[in-house]
Amino acid sequence: MKFKETQTLKDIAALINAEFVGEASFPITGLNEIHVVEEGEIVFVDHPKYYDKALNSKATTILINKEVTCPAGKSLLISDDPFRDFNKITKHFNPFIASKESISNTAIIGEGTIIQPNVFIGEDIVIGKNCIIHANVSINNNCIIGDNVTIHSNTVLGSNAFYYKNRPEGFDPLVSGGRVVIEDNVDLGASCTIDRGVTGDTTIGKGTKIDNQVHVGHDTIIGKKCLIAAQTGIAGCTVIEDEVTIWGQVGVVSGLHIEKGTVLMAQTGVMKSLKKGVYFGTPQREFRQTMREVIYLKNEVNKHKK
Repeated sequence: MKFKETQTLKDIAALINAEFVGEASFPITGLNEIHVVEEGEIVFVDHPKYYDKALNSKATTILINKEVTCPAGKSLLISDDPFRDFNKITKHFNPFIASKESISNTAIIGEGTIIQPNVFIGEDIVIGKNCIIHANVSINNNCIIGDNVTIHSNTVLGSNAFYYKNRPEGFDPLVSGGRVVIEDNVDLGASCTIDRGVTGDTTIGKGTKIDNQVHVGHDTIIGKKCLIAAQTGIAGCTVIEDEVTIWGQVGVVSGLHIEKGTVLMAQTGVMKSLKKGVYFGTPQREFRQTMREVIYLKNEVNKHKK
């Protein structure tokens, strides 16, 4: 998430009441999760297991719960609760804006786009040309939709990330301040849910077609010309390259990378990143070999029956 104006280390420290290490005027341009963080941005870390990863990331300011040696060219924000203070920064620079009408007057809607009854369109929305948005679709704040996009009834864009910190008093959500980006010529079926990024974008690539009742988690990137069938669930921070086919009821765990042209057969459970191939089963295995094993086992059982 980029700030509208560059902030200083001193400004952010004052906002969250934290100590800082570095020049007071050290520039900060935004904040992000570690897998997408860029130079100039803040990343947070609150567990020793991930200190080195955060300190060596592209982030130039690290929000951390222990004073450590600051790498050259970087700065630190010292907080007793980085998770809480990361949320505070997100809320300050990207506050939730309640809509006063079903279609916000801040929305930009392209020529030839059809909006059916009972559609909700929130704040800071851009919708391209010649789209069809069917009845009862909800497009929450900070979504970008390209040209020639079709979205079927009851689909929700921009729901919050499923991201929580387990505290003694209950689960504390990480505030979602990112966007959903739907590129040109995408079709979304009925009753789909596309979560917004925590600080970055959840992206559906150009020409991808998604069936009914599909869930796409926060910060996931789906490439161009993918086919995703009904009741598939894709967890957050996953990268699916171009021309991947995913059949019905597939589950994909978070943080994986699936190569271009891969095919996932129905009811496959994907537990690790995949090279290009055809996969089936839980955990996923190469499809042809799995079928050979199933046939062999069936034949062996039949032999014993005789």
